[in-house]
Amino acid sequence: MRKYGWRELFASSCGELKHARTVTVCALMGAAAIVLGSLSIYVTDTIRIGFSGIPNQIVHYLFGPVTGSLFAGAMDVLKYLIKPSGAFFPGFTLVTMAAGLIYGCFFYKKPITLGRVLAAHLVVALVCNVVLNTACLSVLYGKGMGALLPPRLVKNLIMWPIDSFIFYHVAKTLDGAGVFRALQRNGASA
Repeated sequence: MRKYGWRELFASSCGELKHARTVTVCALMGAAAIVLGSLSIYVTDTIRIGFSGIPNQIVHYLFGPVTGSLFAGAMDVLKYLIKPSGAFFPGFTLVTMAAGLIYGCFFYKKPITLGRVLAAHLVVALVCNVVLNTACLSVLYGKGMGALLPPRLVKNLIMWPIDSFIFYHVAKTLDGAGVFRALQRNGASA
């Protein structure tokens, strides 16, 4: 498998946007994410196992950080327009795009391994969910980060291995079945 430098990784991901197949697959994954958004398992009032992130991460894996980040931002706005919950805050959209960028950097043109998936999910959980989203909530609701941070940290540390294992097993199953090769622009494995 060829190694890609950062410049090549981002240029290749940006180039994915030129292809109709990329846009078509993103639209299909977006529809799947919206449908899966209604399927959740509530463990507690604040902890739920959701499945809508799986199509997003498939886009990040197939098309990289640039395409994945734009897809994540568009999906965040679209999901809000379809089912608004709370006030719209652009900071959350930027954080979602940052998560797409991180996942794309971890997954694009790389093999899916449990270690890679765990690492990607941990970075996103800590950087995006715990730090950046908590900062957005602090700005939006005027509460101190110190009060919001501990429960959000605990929740994300609980969900980190669960979300990682779900995506890992779904991705390995799809990869083994040849779905990713069929969805990619050139049909070659990433």
